[in-house]
Amino acid sequence: MKKSGILNRHLSGALARLGHTDLVVVCDAGLPIPEGPSVVDLAFRAGVPSFADVLTGILDELEVEGAVAAEEVREANPAATELLTGHFPGLELISHEELKARTREAKLVVRTGEARPYANVLLRCGVPF
Repeated sequence: MKKSGILNRHLSGALARLGHTDLVVVCDAGLPIPEGPSVVDLAFRAGVPSFADVLTGILDELEVEGAVAAEEVREANPAATELLTGHFPGLELISHEELKARTREAKLVVRTGEARPYANVLLRCGVPF
């Protein structure tokens, strides 16, 4: 059994299968998830687990070379904006509708229990060298 890192076997395995340039969406409980991507649904109750906890845990395990979020997050969710810009100084902002469309291209969607709006990010996997 793992002593640290991501303990959820479904999430740990899904992350291990990702490669360079693959897309991963970490989303709130309300983002519509299209057919296609693998989904690891961690949502338990409203707010549990939080977007911040899940994103931080994933970033501890995954090499990321870019991130995209909805521009609406700036006004609607200052906490998520601060979290995202803290992790990704070059964060790309697009419309929420475009983010939902790009979700179809993701290999993996990780759904959190986050109940605050626009707590969604699309991550592009990098390489550690």
